[in-house]
Amino acid sequence: MHQLLPLCVFWLLPLALMLEDKTQLDCIPRRSVPYHGDNAHLFHEEGVFNYTTMLLREDLNLLVLGAREAVYALDLKDISRKVASVKWEVTKEQKDTCKNKGKDPETECLNYIRILHKTEDDRIYVCGTNAFDPECDYMSYADGNLTLEKKGEDGRGKCPFDPYQRYATIMVGNDLFSATSKNFLGSDPVLMRSSPVSIRTEFKNSWLNDPNFVSMALMPDSKNSLDGDDDKIYLFFSETAVEYDYYNKPVVSRVARVCKGDVGGQRILQKKWTTFLKARMDCPVLGSQLPFIIQETYHWCDPSQNRRDCLFYAIFTSQSDTSDWSAVCAYRVSDINRVFAEGKYKSPVHVEMYFVKWVTYYGDVPVPRPGACINNKAREANIYTTLDLPDRTLQFIKNRPIMDEVVLPVGEKPVLVRRGAKFTSIVVNQVQAADGGKYHVMFIGTEKGSVLKAVNYNGVMFIIEEIQVFEPAKPIKILRISTVTGQIYAGTDFGAAQIPLATCSRSSTCIDCVLSRDPYCGWDKTVGKCVFLSNADSELIQSVKEGNAFLCPDADPVKPVSWVTWPGGTLNLSCPSPSNLAKPRWELDNTSVTPSAHLQLLQHRLLILNVSVSDAGWYRCSAVERSTTDEFTTIVAEYQVTVDIAGSGRGGQLLPQAQTDGPSVTGLQAIVALLVVSLVASLACNFYKGHLPLPWNCGKKNRDQTQGAFDQEAMNSRVIDPEAQRPAKAENKPLVSATHGNGNNYSAEVAFPAVRDETDAPSGNESLQFIDYESEL
Repeated sequence: MHQLLPLCVFWLLPLALMLEDKTQLDCIPRRSVPYHGDNAHLFHEEGVFNYTTMLLREDLNLLVLGAREAVYALDLKDISRKVASVKWEVTKEQKDTCKNKGKDPETECLNYIRILHKTEDDRIYVCGTNAFDPECDYMSYADGNLTLEKKGEDGRGKCPFDPYQRYATIMVGNDLFSATSKNFLGSDPVLMRSSPVSIRTEFKNSWLNDPNFVSMALMPDSKNSLDGDDDKIYLFFSETAVEYDYYNKPVVSRVARVCKGDVGGQRILQKKWTTFLKARMDCPVLGSQLPFIIQETYHWCDPSQNRRDCLFYAIFTSQSDTSDWSAVCAYRVSDINRVFAEGKYKSPVHVEMYFVKWVTYYGDVPVPRPGACINNKAREANIYTTLDLPDRTLQFIKNRPIMDEVVLPVGEKPVLVRRGAKFTSIVVNQVQAADGGKYHVMFIGTEKGSVLKAVNYNGVMFIIEEIQVFEPAKPIKILRISTVTGQIYAGTDFGAAQIPLATCSRSSTCIDCVLSRDPYCGWDKTVGKCVFLSNADSELIQSVKEGNAFLCPDADPVKPVSWVTWPGGTLNLSCPSPSNLAKPRWELDNTSVTPSAHLQLLQHRLLILNVSVSDAGWYRCSAVERSTTDEFTTIVAEYQVTVDIAGSGRGGQLLPQAQTDGPSVTGLQAIVALLVVSLVASLACNFYKGHLPLPWNCGKKNRDQTQGAFDQEAMNSRVIDPEAQRPAKAENKPLVSATHGNGNNYSAEVAFPAVRDETDAPSGNESLQFIDYESEL
């Protein structure tokens, strides 16, 4: 028993920590905005798919959008307006060749645009998969036209063969840095610089082991550098780890770094990176047994601060099929550089003939330090390029590219954790609020086609809103942000969309505006609206850190609604909630409503079953929402309910109280009067034409018809029939007076032909009398 106690503590500790931080893990959007055509500007062209490559050309006011076999130039302010386009389709021969290699001709053997980069001469470098034979070209925009130069550069190592394979690229000047597979089978992953000197990674699984590339970023460390440092390229990816002694090697997240000026080694690592180093990245989520896997990053820098304080915001998702957690972690560039500059290395040790164990290296580290860029200190030692590096340094980095230390996020915890639709992409913008503070607003795309807008206030996660951008819901594959236009651009396989950074008008009251805690928005007391912060002329009410709605003036009272119902009926009172975080509170005559089988408190309404006289009264619904400072109550709806005992026979019908004045009643009275006049005119016309009998002639005509029937019957009885001895088959009554059994209190005469033998001939009088009655009806 005592031996089981430590084991129980070991297993229950993560659960206890999760429960302790439950509020952090249960982060839900304050507002959910359903799909609507007004949410975004949309672009889609019939028959074209995969709008997942974007290039912002703010200098041309264009969004260059790459799709399957097409490139579009869209208006940056309204992407639903196409400015220009160009097709780049594969030939029939290329498609047949791809098909013969075992690929699907309808999906894989097409040209998926994967690379769009601006060059120094303002052209656009574009690459496509080109039916599993990647090709690159240059494209120019002039006079409203996109033009491909059709140079046909080889795209192997620059662009993926497979349109569904992850890749990463970045253009630095006219040099393309790419991370993709260099062969048809996808078995040769490579991080490569294409020009002017082609450099790539080593052919070893300790460098790249079945990787999934995510993104690349440039850090211009050479600018204003005191130690003459070089620019650095960062690569984010996930791969199967070789350094762990598990039976099944786990997948881990990585960050790798190379120096821009690396030209390879003289004898060792010729035309290979001599500065390639990689380290594991961790985004710790409570309760997770397996490490979360990186999916996307966004590089953010404050121009007014040191570049070492720049951040990488990274999206992570669980690699377990049974988990639907996603997280965002932020990493400082200085923390990543410290691991590469000061951390220990991992070294392979051959334990058995075919078994390699990776351990921490404690031996001597060569000088210059393996993986370091050329700086002033290296130049003092007559090392001006990587070709001058000693063989000992190059051999060390060739065998030991893995760092021992793990890169941890800021605060050693995520800035956002959420359960639900997995995160797919992210962009970040810094905004200065009314309190003078600068806040990072994250826009996160999900696999269900929505965009989350979130902020981390003093370590507390807060999702302002979730906007459904695409319908039907499709995963957002790419997000881009333009601070020039103040717009977010999203791309999926089925279209592209554009949404503003903020839509403050969604908050109709001051309390709702303040509790939204949106740093873009504030309440303007002068105009009585929630407005964009930069568009306001006066001081706004805003409280992003605390959500202090006590700053708001008293709200206008809610207009009550009167209802009349009857005993035994069902009463359904709605209570629209302004927020997902608000809880409804119902009161009857200033007393809290206690839920029961008779009174059911649903999410947005109160349901009263089998209404009785005691249910009459004044109902009030309030939305109660708590911020970091206090609890705020907003009256949402009020109802005056009357139970009419006299109407108990109406089956509990629920009706609103009749309105006795107002413009709508006056219009209704005019319509009723017009209908009455029309009815009287119609009756008069029918009386005049004889379609309807006059009241004073109805009795006389009926008597005449009845007397005629009796006279005809008497005349028939005096006729000698040869078969008179036979019994009569039926009584001959040409007219029958009947009363309808449908509950209406009126009678009508219905004519039936006399029932006779088949040999009897019809009477002429009977026929005329029947037709005369029909015309009367």
